Amino acid sequence: MGNWISQFWWGGDPDEVNPISGLTRREIYAVQKSWAPVFANSIPNGAELLRRLFQTFPETKEFFKMIRKLPDEEYIQNPQFRAHVINLMTSLNLAVNNLNQPEVVAAMMNKLGESHKRRQIKERHFGDLKQVIVTMFIEVLHLDGDTLTAWDKTVTFWYKHIFETLNTAEESR
Repeated sequence: MGNWISQFWWGGDPDEVNPISGLTRREIYAVQKSWAPVFANSIPNGAELLRRLFQTFPETKEFFKMIRKLPDEEYIQNPQFRAHVINLMTSLNLAVNNLNQPEVVAAMMNKLGESHKRRQIKERHFGDLKQVIVTMFIEVLHLDGDTLTAWDKTVTFWYKHIFETLNTAEESR
C-alpha cells in the first residue's frame, strides 16, 4: 500500500532518474521548493545575485554596458539593468517550474546559449555564476546537502544544453 501511495503522490517512483535531466521527482521537488522563496522576492534576489557576481568576478560587469561605470549602489536603479534582472529571474523560474518537462527546459537552455554567444559570454562565465549561486544558496537559504546536490544536478543539466549552442557557434567561426 505504501508503494501505491508513493506512486500516486509523486506521479511515479520518486527516485527514478529521468534520462534527459538526470533528476528524480524528489530532486525536482527539492529544487522547486527551495526556489519558491527566492522567486517570491525576485528583483532584490536577482540584483543581489548579480551584485555578488560582479563583486567576486569584476570582469563580468563589463558585459553590462548600461551599468559598466556605475557604482554598486546605483546600478539597481538603472531600468535596463532591472529589466535584465527580471529576465534572468523569469527565465530561471520557467526552467525550475518546468523541470518535469526536461525536453522543454533543454530547448529553453539552447536558446539561452544562442543569445549569450552573441555577447561573447563563455563557459567559464557560467561557471563563475554557478559558484556565486551555490555560495549564495548556502549562505542565505541554508540548504541541506540533498537539496544542494539536486541544485548541482539541475544546473549541470541546464549548462549541458546552454553549452551545446554556446560552443557550437564558437566552433563555426
